[in-house]
Amino acid sequence: MSFSTRPNLVYILADDMGFGDLSCLNADSKIRTTHLDRLAREGMIFRDAHASSAVCTPSRYSILTGRYNWRSILKAGVTLGYSEAIIEKDRTTVAGFLRDHGYTTGCIGKWHLGWSWANSGDSDATVDFTQPIQEGPTTRGFDYFFGISASLDMAPYVYVENDRVTAVPIDETPGSSGKRFWRPGPIAPDFDFEQVLPTLTRKAIGFIEEQAADEKPFFLYYPLPAPHTPILPLPQFQGESGTNDYGDFCLQVDDTVGQLMATVDSLGIGDNTIFIFASDNGCSPMADFPELAQAGHHPSYIFRGHKADIYEGGHRIPLLVRWPDAIGGHGVCDQTVCLADLFATMAEVVGGILPDTAGEDSVSNLPLWRGEADHRSLREATVHHSVNGSFSIRKGQWKLELCPDSGGWSFPVPGRDEVSGLPPMQLYDLAADISERRNVFDEHPQVVAELQALLTRYIREGRSTPGKPQPNTGPPWWPQLRWLGEEELQP
Repeated sequence: MSFSTRPNLVYILADDMGFGDLSCLNADSKIRTTHLDRLAREGMIFRDAHASSAVCTPSRYSILTGRYNWRSILKAGVTLGYSEAIIEKDRTTVAGFLRDHGYTTGCIGKWHLGWSWANSGDSDATVDFTQPIQEGPTTRGFDYFFGISASLDMAPYVYVENDRVTAVPIDETPGSSGKRFWRPGPIAPDFDFEQVLPTLTRKAIGFIEEQAADEKPFFLYYPLPAPHTPILPLPQFQGESGTNDYGDFCLQVDDTVGQLMATVDSLGIGDNTIFIFASDNGCSPMADFPELAQAGHHPSYIFRGHKADIYEGGHRIPLLVRWPDAIGGHGVCDQTVCLADLFATMAEVVGGILPDTAGEDSVSNLPLWRGEADHRSLREATVHHSVNGSFSIRKGQWKLELCPDSGGWSFPVPGRDEVSGLPPMQLYDLAADISERRNVFDEHPQVVAELQALLTRYIREGRSTPGKPQPNTGPPWWPQLRWLGEEELQP
């Protein structure tokens, strides 16, 4: 592949959008995602795709680093709007790797991986918004950034371009509740919650147009702030889904994807552009599941659980890939893949070689894209992680969950009486029980032992792919793995 023909990459990441929300994945979806359906028709659907975590920040870490999120300093939960950076200073990201291979790299949207605000004291109230941020996206491989620090419901409510806010906050918002939820905090005069998604989309379109004019390969990473709270569909989408405000907001996300697809195609670069759509985790309960169910819609499709959970509904996500130069239309892949695989895939696309210190858990999906792989998964196994730090490991039909509960927010909830008396772990045969209802932990001790040993090796070696063992970042704080000795957790 010559330098001039290296494909562009547009990666759109929805925030809290469920597998069952896309009509191309769920024939019974009440939300007709017209543009995403077109993307699926013209490319490939992955029906067994997973985020590395069931919540936002850790999933984003894995996408950009090709490394499981629990190897970072963040062992559970998510960062907030004032949190420090969790991507290590010396770590190569997929953006930095592509930049080293001649790409212009841009991130527009929700960062949610931490950076350092100029702070003259010990509290958020002392942040000096007139000073540049440190350790942001432009220090982690991106040539350009425009967006927000974390989720749209997390203060401070300011836009940041490269390393400076576009306007200093002069007011405080009292916050809001329900589907329109956001936390109280400082807000800039140019910040309007309902206009954030349209504003970011215009910036993303402008970035694509500028790079196409320069005739250089580019990588645009566009992590959307939607359909996460605050759920604020524009007037033209309100009532259009026939479900509720969440369904209407999903239609706005679909329209956003359509706008970027139309931009790429109108510029004549569609055939040589890899266009990816995914979600960072499953749908959040803030969407109001009972209300959606009354309308006949189920964001988790047939899967158990939702955002935050170790169950499939927490981390099995929509993944669509279009690349006309390499992928024929109407493709369907049922092999297990992970969003962490982007790094190794793009390395193979551009003919680069990953060093041992990068992409430790990333497996190239290029053979799947080209239809060259057989029916065996390219991944030996895949590790999942819940909001409270619980682990599961999936190999073939078997999924071992190293907790007695959901590890998240659905029944049985960790720490509640409902967990009392349950087996210490859960083993599910997904080939026979995709909804994870029959725990066969006691029936297959050999499978449990094999998967425990494999997870132990992945932790101990600091990687799940071939290569030199690497250290994990931070202390070996994995309380969910008490059955392991601490000496087994370090390479």
